[in-house]
Amino acid sequence: MWNKTKFTKLLSIEYPIVQGPFGGGLSSVELTTTVANAGCLGSFGGQPFSTNEIIQTCKEIRKHTNKPFNINLWVNDRDSRLATFGDEDYKKLTELFKPYFNELGVSIPERPTNLGAKFEEQIEAIFEAKPAVFSFVYGIPNTSILENCKSLGIKTVGTATTVDEAIALQHAGVDAIVATGMEAGGHRVSFLRTAEESLTGTFALIPQVADSVKIPIIAAGGIADARGIKAALALGADAVQMGTAFLATNQSNASQDHKDKLFTPDAKYTTLTKVFTGRLSRGIKNRLTEDLKAYEKLLAPYPLQSKFMGFLKAYPATTNSNPDFKSYWAGQSASLLKHRDAKILIETLVNEMNEI
Repeated sequence: MWNKTKFTKLLSIEYPIVQGPFGGGLSSVELTTTVANAGCLGSFGGQPFSTNEIIQTCKEIRKHTNKPFNINLWVNDRDSRLATFGDEDYKKLTELFKPYFNELGVSIPERPTNLGAKFEEQIEAIFEAKPAVFSFVYGIPNTSILENCKSLGIKTVGTATTVDEAIALQHAGVDAIVATGMEAGGHRVSFLRTAEESLTGTFALIPQVADSVKIPIIAAGGIADARGIKAALALGADAVQMGTAFLATNQSNASQDHKDKLFTPDAKYTTLTKVFTGRLSRGIKNRLTEDLKAYEKLLAPYPLQSKFMGFLKAYPATTNSNPDFKSYWAGQSASLLKHRDAKILIETLVNEMNEI
């Protein structure tokens, strides 16, 4: 049976389908629990939240499901370039974006000082809330964190964009690996080399990782229907992670205009850009991504760039705003999307996989 894999056995879930965890406030309790109750692994991106907010979120999730769920955090949540990004650099940034702020009638903001929660604080929420799964991106937590998770019965899932990263994760002792190709929407979460040097496609990456590690592999990037699931499993994956397909559903916390955009012809045209957060990410092309292609060196490091863009109402993308300036995260298979309800999406995937 296609749904009996090392990954489903690891978590005692029914189907090898993982809902991608969304940062930037795009995750929702409703989506996480809908997916979990359907027999898959529901996920919640804790990246923008404080320790207490993550703990409360886990409590809310447990009110609606007794199934396993995943909380995701960013190990590396501050770019090293923050230390050298001075006032003169910030001035150049504001000069670059001044025409766009003027167009919206918004004042140029003072340099943001509150850059959000830190991983070192957030991890305490994982230890207290004890989700079934703790997944992470942008690196590997230290040994004591991983050992503490193991002692608490929390399964750990790291994310790799290259074979070398997958090998490093297995060596660190994680329970499973998300192998994510460059087709995926949202951030490119490389950690051994730069994101620009780690742009392997999903269906080139999966068999190489499968030949290199023994723990369960979750394929991610460009998987939007049963054909993608079948291909990923055939290439050696033990599960798939689907992001954009779930982001487009009514249950996600994406704004309505973002969800609607994913069902338009514009969804065929995605690009990799640092404009919105300072880190390389995939989203639908718009005026901002195209205008500023040649000016990436002037952008602020993460997370300062994302905080700055928040004043332009471009990020986070949870409210309707000017589509010329907004981050519409999307993977390269967005044009294949058909379903706006997460439960129906899962039912369709399962039925089609059973037929195959």
